[in-house]
Amino acid sequence: MSEQITPELVAKIANTVAVLQQAEADHDQGKVVFANSLGAEDVVITDLISKHADKIGMFVLDTGRLPEETLQLLTEVQKTYSNVAVDVYYPEAADVESFVKENGVNGFYESQALRKGCCAVRKIKPLKRALSDREAWITGLRREQSVTRDEIGFKEFDEGNQIEKYNPLADWTEKEVWAYIKANDVPYNELHDKHYPSIGCAPCTRAISAGEDVRAGRWWWENPETRECGLHPGTPAAEATPVNVMDFLPK
Repeated sequence: MSEQITPELVAKIANTVAVLQQAEADHDQGKVVFANSLGAEDVVITDLISKHADKIGMFVLDTGRLPEETLQLLTEVQKTYSNVAVDVYYPEAADVESFVKENGVNGFYESQALRKGCCAVRKIKPLKRALSDREAWITGLRREQSVTRDEIGFKEFDEGNQIEKYNPLADWTEKEVWAYIKANDVPYNELHDKHYPSIGCAPCTRAISAGEDVRAGRWWWENPETRECGLHPGTPAAEATPVNVMDFLPK
């Protein structure tokens, strides 16, 4: 991909920095946090936070099933951007044990309900803990990513978590994300070089073929209109199929 920083991208970078700095200014230190999934978009935001808004904290959700390449990147990010703390949240061991006992270690392949249940245990419940005392959070969502995200704004109110939500890369294209990464020598997940544009848990992520949608490798056995895990309650898929963790644990 091109490494050229175009005038249009320069303007978008400036707007992204403005969104980040506004989030930083509008909330006390420790009250606004970046949910860092370590994807291509997220390493761009990591770099910009480190350089321009380093009072914003970060956290990563380690589901227990992340690819080794993602864990390697986490270590590299923590070393490269040592001026910003990156906390790591894990699912509750008892929740995982109960879910697996009830549904099997790979039960999420059997139905969308079980897949969302697994996401609820490994991602949504830890996210609730990470956001429990926050006033706002930041994500790497882009409108271009999928049909479930094409109307997101730079700032929204997250009804599901009852806090403000900032999406500073909302109008960036994939090409612009990679132009920034290459031009600024930002560390990124090596799986991206193996045709994994969107990376989540290892068993729910595959490489894509030329011409496929960038999120076609996430939960590829499901309908594109419902391929969300529930971390972002404002998406149509999450609204249509709300998840209660307790529904998937043994009674």
